[in-house]
Amino acid sequence: MYFALPEEYRISAPDELKNRIKEAKTKLGNSAFILAHHYQRAEIVEFGDAVGDSFALSKIAAENANAEYIFFCGVHFMAEAAEILSTDKQTVFLPNPLAGCPMADMAEMDDVLLAWETLENFGGDKKIMPVSYMNSTAALKGFTGEHGGLICTSSNADAVYKYGFSNREKLFFFPDQHLGYNTGIKYGLKPEDMVVWDFSLDNGGLTNEQLDKAKIILWKGHCHVHTNFTAKHIEETRMKFPDVKIVVHPECPHEVVKEADAFGSTSFIVNFVEKQPPGSNIAIGTEINLINRLGMLYPDKNIFELSGTTCPVCANMYRTTINDLAYCLENFKDIKPIQVPEDVKVNARIALERMLAVH
Repeated sequence: MYFALPEEYRISAPDELKNRIKEAKTKLGNSAFILAHHYQRAEIVEFGDAVGDSFALSKIAAENANAEYIFFCGVHFMAEAAEILSTDKQTVFLPNPLAGCPMADMAEMDDVLLAWETLENFGGDKKIMPVSYMNSTAALKGFTGEHGGLICTSSNADAVYKYGFSNREKLFFFPDQHLGYNTGIKYGLKPEDMVVWDFSLDNGGLTNEQLDKAKIILWKGHCHVHTNFTAKHIEETRMKFPDVKIVVHPECPHEVVKEADAFGSTSFIVNFVEKQPPGSNIAIGTEINLINRLGMLYPDKNIFELSGTTCPVCANMYRTTINDLAYCLENFKDIKPIQVPEDVKVNARIALERMLAVH
């Protein structure tokens, strides 16, 4: 996909762009609604009518039927989810159409269908429930809904597992193996109850015995931001700050999650930080833009990034600038909106609505 922002918007000063965004919002009034993910730049979050994680924003998008135009400052799969949940009278725009997600790309539809062919030999729809992480394509969400599954976020993963195992014997979880594994351990499963399906290998690199015994088949996928954090980072941080509180995202490897004081979704992390008393040392294992914004929100607390060196930035979240937002708000009638084919949308909506119902 090719996208080039017109020069007028590329060279404009930040203050001018902010004024133009404010004017455009005023002109559009209640017909426009801006959603901003926690990982967005601070200057983008400033203009969000709602700010949250993928679960919260999906819920808001589903409930906000009055806004004619939804501007989703996030990445492509989030805007797709909003479009799937929106009404026929609403239109969804992604201010920077190049904002994708490498993790979502790790679960390609052809590979998933090939894996499902094998899993049908182990019960298929009768025994196995597909659970797709929100960080996935609309097509994959459609596959999930078609086979009786639902969408999962880091906010409702515990409830999704409870729902899944109350209806079927096994879960097929994709595309993030770490969220799937960490949630499984929290649910009470043992490491040997979970196997990782490597889509690059025949039969996922697993024996029939392993697949037969497994309670969760995890897709081999990961977030390149959260896998930067290590148990060594936690050890070093505790040596430097003995009273530190460490909170991490469940997309981090299990050896990081188990050594942290707490783990949870981006909204969980925000609430965790808010509850700590003034003067607290708080190390966070997640995307840097959220960490920096929390530092500005709570200057009475020493908030810092866990590794101290990796600068864990999600380049795709960082793509969206106030230049993009100003252009999109002023020219949305000439911009191609987010569109999901109706045949995909039907089943994807089923999976997303199950997600909203299970919490």
